Amino acid sequence: MLDPDKINANLKTKRIGKKILVFDSTSSTQTIAAEYAKNRKHDGLAIFAEEQTAGKGRAGNKWLSGHSVSILCSIVLIENRLSAELLSLTSAVAVAETIGKPAKSEAKIKWPNDILLNGKKIAGILLESKSQISNLKSQIYIVGIGINCHQQKESFPRQLQPVVTSMDIESGAQTDRISLAKRLLTSVDDWLETAQTNAEKVTNRWRALSIQLGHRITLVFNGKNFTGHCIGVDPEQGLILRLDTGGVRMFDAAHTSIVK
Repeated sequence: MLDPDKINANLKTKRIGKKILVFDSTSSTQTIAAEYAKNRKHDGLAIFAEEQTAGKGRAGNKWLSGHSVSILCSIVLIENRLSAELLSLTSAVAVAETIGKPAKSEAKIKWPNDILLNGKKIAGILLESKSQISNLKSQIYIVGIGINCHQQKESFPRQLQPVVTSMDIESGAQTDRISLAKRLLTSVDDWLETAQTNAEKVTNRWRALSIQLGHRITLVFNGKNFTGHCIGVDPEQGLILRLDTGGVRMFDAAHTSIVK
């Protein structure tokens, strides 16, 4: 079981996880985090749950997870001055770095919010913005992170089994979720600090971990399909495609989904 005191023990972060809450069961850590985000003193708060009954995924999807088999976490960012695009890139890099190489393969990023291992989804990120608190010049965000840990192949619905995986499946051993939670909070803390002063370092790391860079992809932006070669990412405006129809265009994460 996740224990906030054990997660916090020897946790050397400057901002993220200075306060940690763990719930046995909740509808969604995102919902709880939104309530705490109403008070600016909760900047950096990390909320974990052993189980979510209505976990949120991107575009209204649900994040499915049984009890005590995943890392289900939401982080409150009130004193945030990063753009939504840079925050999205930073979060993806931080989660990919957290997972690292549980086997011989390295975790990779599928823009905008999936983390893959051996070509299968092992983690997802949900970035939600909230209304500003008065007298604050920064936008409030809640970063939701889900990492599959103890699931076996049969844990997943049959239709998802070919495309999802877990830490245990890939490593062949039981994952220490306490250690993984510590690595997650430390990685998010470090990469957020880096992004404040060196956005280029974040984008360079994203490029190194991207499965889409240099490849031809199709995406949907505001209901329309666009196809082209991914040539990069802009920390302010999103994914950059050289379109098959000619020209170069950027697509922000909030209004875009990948078809293939």
